Amino acid sequence: MEKIRIQKILSELGIASRRKAEEMLSAGRITVNGETASVGCKADPLKDNILIDGRPVPRGAKHEKIYVMLYKPRGYITTMHDQLGRKCTADLVKGLGRVFPVGRLDRGSEGLLLLTNDGEFANSVMHPANHIPKTYRVTVRPAATGAQINEMAAGIEIDGRKTAPAEVAPVKTEDGKEVLEITLHEGRNREIRKMCEKLGLEVARLKRISIGELRLGGLAPGKWRRLTEAEAAGLTGRKAR
Repeated sequence: MEKIRIQKILSELGIASRRKAEEMLSAGRITVNGETASVGCKADPLKDNILIDGRPVPRGAKHEKIYVMLYKPRGYITTMHDQLGRKCTADLVKGLGRVFPVGRLDRGSEGLLLLTNDGEFANSVMHPANHIPKTYRVTVRPAATGAQINEMAAGIEIDGRKTAPAEVAPVKTEDGKEVLEITLHEGRNREIRKMCEKLGLEVARLKRISIGELRLGGLAPGKWRRLTEAEAAGLTGRKAR
């Protein structure tokens, strides 16, 4: 079999998204036939001995594709293993099989999180070029002014780069706090929190309520369900495999 890039092998086996695989390669966690692999290295998935953290990768294993939506509660780390023993998403989907998160929600945030073992699906959902919108309900204090809302919508310079235009709409105001509905079309780390901080707004609560056309709906915190084939296909424009 022709040799292919390590990150593609891990993605197709459902072990990690291509982005996560590249991070593991950069960290020196992957070896091929006893040699530490780097980004760009290729291997034969049927013949070469690929290890991650000393554990073998199955050679050409076939598996069912899994697509799951989870309501991640606050206080959980978005990872399938936390070396510090903190609560993480793996604790909420025990028995589901080998899956990994599609993107992330930080520890203090909650709401809709996708998990899968389909690396191509994850890459498609996360890729910036696909502009899949993500909508959040964000409670801030004090209440945002019209000028602050307009500035957030137009884009704010953060870490030396201006954020992409966002859709920002006030939902309700009570007890000196305001709930905003914010839709982003890019996936920068902690973008909403950084925008609010730049404007002098404290984020009291941040909840992701939708990814593309997929909505959290009535799913309870800590619960998950499998996506229908139509829901999975609707996120990427391709048929779920």
